[in-house]
Formats: sequence, C-alpha cells, structure tokens
Amino acid sequence: MMSSLFWENVAARTDGIAIADDFEAATYRLVTEQVLYHADRQSRVAYGLVVQYERDFKQALAPLGVILEVNTRLRYVYAKPMHQKIGTASVQQTLLALVLRAIYDESAQLGQFSDDGEVVCDLVELAEKYRLMTGRELPGKGEFSTLMRTMKRWGIARKSDESFEGMEFDSSVPYSVVIRPAIVEILGDSALMRLALWTATDAVSEPITEESSDESTEVAE
Repeated sequence: MMSSLFWENVAARTDGIAIADDFEAATYRLVTEQVLYHADRQSRVAYGLVVQYERDFKQALAPLGVILEVNTRLRYVYAKPMHQKIGTASVQQTLLALVLRAIYDESAQLGQFSDDGEVVCDLVELAEKYRLMTGRELPGKGEFSTLMRTMKRWGIARKSDESFEGMEFDSSVPYSVVIRPAIVEILGDSALMRLALWTATDAVSEPITEESSDESTEVAE
C-alpha cells in the first residue's frame, strides 16, 4: 500500500478537510470490503474521498493489482482485483447469490429500483423465486441470517432497516432484502449460467468466483 508520505501529500491538497489517515483508512476499506456505497452512512465519507480523489486512489491501488471502478450514477465505488484467484463458497451461499442476481436483473429491466440502484425484495417473494429457480426451499431463519451476513460482506445485498433477527418467516412481517447494484459487477453475466444449469446438474461444486476470461470478478472474503 502507498506510504504515508504519499497520502500526506494528497491530504495537503484538501485544505484541512481530510488527513492522511482518512485516505489510508478508505484504501484499506476498499481492499477489504471491495464495495463502498454512498447510501451507507458509515461509508459515505470514504466514498466521497474516493470519488473526489479517484486518480490518487487508482495510483495507490495499482501496485496491489486492484482496479478502481467508480459509479457516480448509482453512487458506489468498487475495487476489482486484476488477477483473479479461485475462492470457495458453499452451495447455499452460491445459490442465494445467484438468485439475488437474477432477481436484480428482472427488477432492473422493469425499472423497479431506488435512486441508489437498489432492488427491494420481501422474503415471501424471495422464497418463491428461490424455490422456482433452484428447486429448493429457502434456508431457515438461522441459516438465512448467516447467509445474509455473507451477502453483506460481499457487498451484494443487505437486510432492510427493519430488524428481523429471531423472527419467523411470516408474510405479515414487513422485512425485506435489499439487493445492491454492485452485484452486477461482482457476479458477471456468465455467472447466471450456473443458475440455469442448477436443475440439470442438481449440484453446485464450483466456487462463486469465475475464471477471469469469463467476465468474472472475485467476491471478497
């Protein structure tokens, strides 16, 4: 990662608005979290720094083999590894991620997303889509909550503001899953082929990361 002197020089151009530590922290978060959203209160300052000093962040990330993508329309920044490595993901993680990507595409085509490019899907709809697309039932509440923590860590989905920890899956409960726009970057179009083949193969043995020659991106671990 770039030396403190590099970021001190960048910080000097901000007229005291930011210090070197702010830039170093934002760089670290890009590498470890992969996606930063303006919509997330805890990421808003870091997102703003990255957008305003995009060239400097690109320079800092290049030696790490990371490309910076900035989407100001949907207001997120994405750190994309240039050299893909094969990671591992469980069957349940892979299936849920691919179903969420398919739902996002369907809704986006209909223009059903927020100003931040997020698609909201309630659990009743998600359970139905999951069953239709995979031939399986949506995992129970405990496993589902664990899966959603992984989806959040990957930067592709989060739970809605209403907490549903410990709740039963009940259609009368107004909670939902928010699918985030960077899912399109993290799960390339070719990833959806796995979902289409699911019922034929009845197994998902490959990790969620695809080969780099197949429009793939890596999910942050």
